[in-house]
Amino acid sequence: MAQPFSLQPLLEVMQTRTDEATRKLGQLIAAEQNQRSRLQMLEEYRAEYAQRMSEATAQGITRLVLHNYQDFLARIDQAIEQQRLTVVDSENSTKAGQEHWKNQNKQLKAIDTLSLRHDARERYREGKQEQKLQDEFSSRKYSIPENPDA
Repeated sequence: MAQPFSLQPLLEVMQTRTDEATRKLGQLIAAEQNQRSRLQMLEEYRAEYAQRMSEATAQGITRLVLHNYQDFLARIDQAIEQQRLTVVDSENSTKAGQEHWKNQNKQLKAIDTLSLRHDARERYREGKQEQKLQDEFSSRKYSIPENPDA
């Protein structure tokens, strides 16, 4: 009979932790992509608005309208800068999540390796026991019993 792996509960806990780290990393990557998309959208909107201002200026606009364009562009620039900082924070969170996942995965692999070694030892031990039983059976089968009647 095979001995159970004594660290099986730990292996299961590590598997759960690794699964959770994987799920969390997926969320962090998605959040980072979302923040990058927002930044790209703001930059595209700023470029479009700057183009409109340029076209309006070429057609001639009042000083007040020009000031409004410039003021709005400054607000968009602030929003872009804030979004860039958000992207950097998100990148850092993703990197931390990757490191956490790597550490969890490394620990899981270590315990899993012990489990595989345990299984191999148990198979080897069982094989030796089975061979021993077969050898005993074979030796009994081919042994010549003494005939008491002879």
